[in-house]
Amino acid sequence: MSRTSRITAEAGAAWRTFLRRRTAVFFTFGFPLILVGIFGIIVQTNPAGGGLFGHPTSFYVPGYLAVIVLLTPLSRIGSSLARYRDGNRFQKLSTTPATSREWLAAHTLVNIAIIVLASTVVLGALELLVGGTIRLSPLLLPFIILAVVVFCGLGAILGRITGSQDGVVAASNAVALPLVFLSETFVMPERLPTWFRPVIGLSPLTYFSRGVRNVTYLNQTAWLDLLVLAMFAALVFALGAYAVPQE
Repeated sequence: MSRTSRITAEAGAAWRTFLRRRTAVFFTFGFPLILVGIFGIIVQTNPAGGGLFGHPTSFYVPGYLAVIVLLTPLSRIGSSLARYRDGNRFQKLSTTPATSREWLAAHTLVNIAIIVLASTVVLGALELLVGGTIRLSPLLLPFIILAVVVFCGLGAILGRITGSQDGVVAASNAVALPLVFLSETFVMPERLPTWFRPVIGLSPLTYFSRGVRNVTYLNQTAWLDLLVLAMFAALVFALGAYAVPQE
């Protein structure tokens, strides 16, 4: 089998596994919509009155998408790696020509497909909510793809250093929750302590949020943010592939 055939075969198996897990399918697509319902309909924004949600709803599109591109890859890749390890499936994989990079690439492709679909659903819901004020730029797709690559790599690292699937879930939450609120998604830098603001630049999710906000709300250039995110993607994916067990 060629490399493309091996990646396609593993990706097909991972896709079918995802579809068989109905609870995972429901929460992958339902949880972002729940967030949109809570913050977009119940809490609502208050552009004239300040506060945490002191901007129009479309300003927070990066926050809604960040939840998807962050939480889903972290938990799915980490849990998959832990499940493969617990079932000694990496030992079987080692008897085939498939490499750790190909395994991670296959599962990353599946996550890209899932998250692009989930993002489309969320953007559609937001369009209905805010009456078409979101600018849908072609750059949205590469931002989503690169962010998924980053957090698939990080998910593989978490799956390697934790001892069980329960440990992966706990570690994913411990990493994801701070990143969601400290990466220019819902909370802007001016609301954070001055000494902490330089730390924001160390988060790849920050460049995703800035870039998506630039192309969907501010109508500004986002190539620099896309370049930085691509660099993060290359680095973290390489580290993630190295973290995949090679029996």
